[in-house]
Amino acid sequence: MSETQVMALLDHLADQGKVVNFWLRDDDAVLPTPALDRLLTLTRTAGVPLTLAVIPEQTGQPLVDCLRGEPHVAVAVHGWSHRNHAPPQAKNQELGLHRPIDEVLGELKHGLEKLDALHGPQFLSMLVPPWNRIAPEIVERLPALGFGSLSVFGREKPAPLPVLNTHIDIMDWRGTRGGHPSEVLFGDILAYLESDQPVRAIGVLTHHLVHDEQAWAFLERLFERTAGHPACRWAAAADLIGN
Repeated sequence: MSETQVMALLDHLADQGKVVNFWLRDDDAVLPTPALDRLLTLTRTAGVPLTLAVIPEQTGQPLVDCLRGEPHVAVAVHGWSHRNHAPPQAKNQELGLHRPIDEVLGELKHGLEKLDALHGPQFLSMLVPPWNRIAPEIVERLPALGFGSLSVFGREKPAPLPVLNTHIDIMDWRGTRGGHPSEVLFGDILAYLESDQPVRAIGVLTHHLVHDEQAWAFLERLFERTAGHPACRWAAAADLIGN
């Protein structure tokens, strides 16, 4: 029922001449894989811009070669190593204050410079913290490092640089660890569409390396229903943040 409600609301918005922005972020890219090829084909065919959050420490020329012919893809900085530095009982976090802050900042600077050098025109100076967690003290220092934007999960909060978040995570991390059922995800989208506190763009978060068929099926269905809809605009992150 949720999908039907979403489409009915979008049809209503189209009748009013209104448009809703969507954007897509996929995390944990390092190397070319069959799953990445599938994501690239899916987004290219649908005409959906993709922001790929790449782990700098582990990546190199093979990913550059893979993405060079994909102008709809932008590369963002996914921390440095995606390594957890929090104590055992705490939530996973790479960009916290569990180490000297200068060490964390140095890694982030290195990651930004490495991906910029590798990907050139496809590089976006956006930081995507692993596990969507980052200490406020580190956020404050991001502009000085050269970052132009930040992306985590949930509603955007004030920060010293532009923030463009994701809001719909298609993966059921606390349950099956596969994709959420389609109707659950369309219900999440409906909640944002109906909210009296709209976001700049509804961000959809994916993790291509761990998608099951349910996750892929939802993405295919979502793009099929929205990519050509007059009330929907799948936008590039750079356009949304003004880079």
